[in-house]
Amino acid sequence: MSKPANPVTLPLADYSPTHFLLAVVGSVATVTLNRPERKNPLTFDSYRELTDFFRACAMDDEVKTIVVSGAGGNFSSGGDVFEIIGPLVQMDTKGLTAFTRMTGDLVKAMRACPQPIIAAVDGICAGAGAIIAMASDMRLAAVGAKVAFLFNKVGLSGCDMGACAILPRIIGQSRASELLYTGRFMSAEEGERWGFFSRIVAPDHVLAQAQLLAKQVSEGPTFANTMTKRMLAMEWAMSVEEAIEAEAVAQALCMTTEDFARAFEAFSRKLTPAFQGN
Repeated sequence: MSKPANPVTLPLADYSPTHFLLAVVGSVATVTLNRPERKNPLTFDSYRELTDFFRACAMDDEVKTIVVSGAGGNFSSGGDVFEIIGPLVQMDTKGLTAFTRMTGDLVKAMRACPQPIIAAVDGICAGAGAIIAMASDMRLAAVGAKVAFLFNKVGLSGCDMGACAILPRIIGQSRASELLYTGRFMSAEEGERWGFFSRIVAPDHVLAQAQLLAKQVSEGPTFANTMTKRMLAMEWAMSVEEAIEAEAVAQALCMTTEDFARAFEAFSRKLTPAFQGN
């Protein structure tokens, strides 16, 4: 299962994925899950190709932010029932472990990807689709969007693809427990109130708003933004004292960049800094 479905070529602006759509406009890459007739389910191959894509992002300096969305009014219904769940029933322990590690690799790749990732969530966002939204750095919801971690509905644990580690940190232990034990849908309104979503927008605007936010972030200092993403992840496992020390080192590194000097020069002249990412 480790063989790439479609090896990613650089630059990403020239890459043509097989299992999703990719559009790079300026410094923003938009990934669109594109099986709208089935609510954009994932397959063995799409898991692999998405993982390879997010790993390749680290090697493309032109892409500063990434938006993930779904085609046809839904984000993703999760793993394809017939193309994934059916074959899993026939696998032995070794094959099943290889599969669960492969799906977890997608979350690892998203979290290791230096670019901030924004999920534009519309319609159904369930199972592995909910995990992709969860693994993103920011999430916007369309009115009517619904999110469910459905694993217990098919007789599985809620501890899938990092859900028990990441979800409680976003919405709290009790709320995460409720969603993982029941598999029920969380509404867009609940998601915003609980902190899963940054805000709710009209369905026709959710992708555009996510891309606008991505563009705003991409115009910031790239090295510093990457450092922010790294520290947000690393500090989960640190004490407050360790985190303060780690941030001191990280911030000192940011102070060595040309963008820091550009900001000082711009502010001293009462201008808006034009960051160049170095």
